[in-house]
Amino acid sequence: MNKSLVLITAALAGVMVAGSADAQTRRRASGAGVSTKVSAQAAQASRAKVFLDGNELRKTIGRNAASLLSAPAVPGASAIGRCNTRDRKWIVLESKFETNVQWFDRLTVTWHVLLDTSTMKEKEKDAAGNLVKMAQYSYFSTTVTYMNIPKGSHATSVCLPPSYYERYGAPMAVGVVITNPEGEILAGDSASEIRNLPSHTKWWEDAKIMDARNAAGDPLIERRQGLVDRSKTIWALVNPNDYEVVAQ
Repeated sequence: MNKSLVLITAALAGVMVAGSADAQTRRRASGAGVSTKVSAQAAQASRAKVFLDGNELRKTIGRNAASLLSAPAVPGASAIGRCNTRDRKWIVLESKFETNVQWFDRLTVTWHVLLDTSTMKEKEKDAAGNLVKMAQYSYFSTTVTYMNIPKGSHATSVCLPPSYYERYGAPMAVGVVITNPEGEILAGDSASEIRNLPSHTKWWEDAKIMDARNAAGDPLIERRQGLVDRSKTIWALVNPNDYEVVAQ
């Protein structure tokens, strides 16, 4: 284990154990009086105003994550033609959620994402050929507010353009929190492929994790900008009926 992972492991010791306990409590409550043919998740979804299946988040992370996608091609001519013929991958993070209220005026979804530079195909170098010093993880966050949400199944999605994947690596941890206009948390979960960074916890709220440093005193996590709602990208054209109107 390298020094960075040793330090982040130490920072995580004893963090958010309550998250696992809460999950166990929810599972016990969901299973009470429910037929063995009905899953605890289905029972929980039937009672919750908003339900998000955190297991789906795991599909979006990892070195070969399903979220690493080539952009859909749009046929047509242009004055200059194509200037880049490489197959470049977008990071397209998606999650489904269910609402059991006839209408929500607004719901806000907050995304938390960690990219791992150790997954980059080629390390960044300066003009002299020396490796550029970078934090091991890059943290991105953004919020998306949806309007007029009817009862039923919905999707939420955010994206990072190819240059972010190429420079900062693949998504290795992701969290989603859904709140109402009063700020009440209605649903949420997280998934992680980072060793000793536990899933099903609000790791982004823990200063020991977010402010951890390596042996040289450099931060392990660099906060960056660039995570954008799907509707602002070419991906808005894919399965548009799964997404509600985004508040401007």
